[in-house]
Amino acid sequence: MKEGWSGVSREKVLQKVAEKIKDVPGTFVDKKEVYCLDSVIAERKAFLNKQKLTYTAKFKVDEGSKEVTFTEMLKEAKSGLGAGGLDDPGPGLSFRKSKVSSSTDGLEGVVDQQASLFGKKYDYTFDYKRVRSAVKEAAESEGYSFTYKIWGKL
Repeated sequence: MKEGWSGVSREKVLQKVAEKIKDVPGTFVDKKEVYCLDSVIAERKAFLNKQKLTYTAKFKVDEGSKEVTFTEMLKEAKSGLGAGGLDDPGPGLSFRKSKVSSSTDGLEGVVDQQASLFGKKYDYTFDYKRVRSAVKEAAESEGYSFTYKIWGKL
């Protein structure tokens, strides 16, 4: 194996992923050996109130085990003046952040379970399955195994 070969392989995987998801908002950024994508997929603004739904995907290329590990999640952040209500903490200035991690089947099952949390409040068409399949296809095309991790650090 040549010196520096592992960095080239990591870059090849990243390049193939980027080609497959070039129309997805955001790009994967290298953060200490883990590639991270944060994409705001829905946003609602009202008078003195802001809500944002963010999709986060991360993957790590492990040269030693020839494995690419992938994880994803949805995060919701709210800030502004609350007017009270079932899902609002009450009147006054507030900030709330919640996140939904994935299951072994990816985000599909989790998003279905959280339809009242996200689907009714936001109108979005972001296809997060494309990001996961792009990483999986890129990994396998470069001779790596693909592992989907539900939670925790990569």
